[in-house]
Amino acid sequence: MSAPWTERSLLHLRGSRYAVRRAGSGRPLLLLHGFAGSGTLWEPLVPPLLARGWQVVAPDLLGHGESDAPTDPARYRAREQAADLVALLDALAIPRCVVLGYSMGGRLALHLALAAQDRLTALVLESASPGIADAAERAERQRTDEALARAIEERGTSWFADHWEALPLFASRRALPDAQRIRLREAWTTQRPHGLAAALRGFGAGTMPPLWDRLGELRLPVLLVVGALDAKYVAIGQAMAERIPESRLAIVPEAGHTVHLERPAAWLALLDALFEH
Repeated sequence: MSAPWTERSLLHLRGSRYAVRRAGSGRPLLLLHGFAGSGTLWEPLVPPLLARGWQVVAPDLLGHGESDAPTDPARYRAREQAADLVALLDALAIPRCVVLGYSMGGRLALHLALAAQDRLTALVLESASPGIADAAERAERQRTDEALARAIEERGTSWFADHWEALPLFASRRALPDAQRIRLREAWTTQRPHGLAAALRGFGAGTMPPLWDRLGELRLPVLLVVGALDAKYVAIGQAMAERIPESRLAIVPEAGHTVHLERPAAWLALLDALFEH
């Protein structure tokens, strides 16, 4: 089956080129992928989203896919990437949209919402965290992120794909159809090592400023989506829901970290329900 995109473009945003895919003409939905992913990984969900009246916008985030991959980690800081996304909305003449971010993309979506809340109509965070509150834990995570960055640079993306696939966090993805698992692995192995390394150094969980104390500033509908098999992120989602005024936490049964791939029908139903009044 051919890709569902009606438009593919390279946009120059604040000195960097971003690969952006679009489809549809309804209410805009900005999809932000996770670490080592790309906008193409949303493709299985695009046809049902279009059928529901969405306009889908799926960029490759900085350092990923076909977008630029600067070597300077400072270019990947949260404030820089959030400003890029505002410039993206401006370039596409989208005044406001729903922003949905998965994992790393969810962390970025949260930063975008707090930096430019007037540009969002709603926020969906899937398996996402506001960062690591404890300074010692954050410093340890920065050390492990740096070790992973160096390993990717030295060993390459085939090694990274083996390492990433074996993480307990992604154990439930082993039940995905072979075609989907192959596609995920291809997304990982075709990344540029220096881009992944710079993204870890500039926007890894150990580097990102924690946002726990700012969650109460959100004044828009927020849907928090986690998989029931992902105990760590269930706990994070519960803690976030207590702090975000207009939030709803959805714990999806029989799903792990990647709810949109593992339980797509449930994921789509949650998005539908966000706009049922």
